[in-house]
Amino acid sequence: MSKNENIVAQEQLERVKAFSEKVAKIKDELKKDVVGQKEIIDNVIIAIVAGGNVLLEGVPGVGKTRLVRSLGRVLSLPFSRIQFTPDLMPSDVTGSNIVEKDENGKLNTSFRKGPIFANLVLADEINRATPKTQSAMLEVMQEHKVTVGNDVHKIAEPFFVLATENPIEQDGTYPLPEAQMDRFVFKLIVNFPSDDELADIVKMTQVTLDETATAVVSGDEILEMRKLASGVNVADEVLMYAIRLVSGTHPELEKSCPSTKKYVKYGASPRAGQALITCAKAKALMEGRYNVSYDDIDELAYPVLRHRIKINFTAVNDKLGVDDVIAMIIKETKKVR
Repeated sequence: MSKNENIVAQEQLERVKAFSEKVAKIKDELKKDVVGQKEIIDNVIIAIVAGGNVLLEGVPGVGKTRLVRSLGRVLSLPFSRIQFTPDLMPSDVTGSNIVEKDENGKLNTSFRKGPIFANLVLADEINRATPKTQSAMLEVMQEHKVTVGNDVHKIAEPFFVLATENPIEQDGTYPLPEAQMDRFVFKLIVNFPSDDELADIVKMTQVTLDETATAVVSGDEILEMRKLASGVNVADEVLMYAIRLVSGTHPELEKSCPSTKKYVKYGASPRAGQALITCAKAKALMEGRYNVSYDDIDELAYPVLRHRIKINFTAVNDKLGVDDVIAMIIKETKKVR
């Protein structure tokens, strides 16, 4: 290795180390407000570095909203919260044009921004809003802009939507449309805490109900971390494995897995492949590596695919959940790796 190559390698190691230190700071601060949920925190950080939106699903009271609020404090970003309810209108999310009189009595139209104009947006209980209001999130989640009338308003970067929802089976909820689900890089299941964790939560809230985390990373630093993650190496073999995994979820394709043909009704979209690779790069960097492994793809397949594939009645009849089917698809895809 030449002297220049040594210098480049050393600089790369220093950048990876700095990245890991920033992630460690974020985790340390979140631990002040959130008990347990290590996997959830790791995946949320991965999604933020990758520039994606996250859907957190769990029963009320398991800390979904608290996690997002604490994250807003830790990342030192303009933060807003939208409480989704059945009577919420699209303009309550995006903003609207209003007519005002100037000092001369002339009528002028101006745009009043809605709460979506922030860097970090908490869409709380998103599935309690009607489909009409949910559709207001489609453009901004994908393209980071809002169109009102004939005008397009861009959102400042970085921009993330972290949404929470209660399980669809509960009363007073509306299933999210497939197009919107596809705009979340991850769907994370927030499980009920263990007895020890529940005891810690009770003790913590006896002291204060407020979040105590402090800001440790700025928006510019997040963008720098994202740029560094985008340069992580992905071997052709690993890339093709991820592609086969996504293609293998489509029962209509000849090359799809046997489990897919038996249990899957609809497969994942191309966004699943993009999410797998982009998030695997961030995960590798968080673990101090500058290359994506097969294990990265396997571990992230669950949060990436669980909201993008639809299982059929046969799977339900066999008492299989989406994650069970994903595990089968991973196992069968590995055999032809």
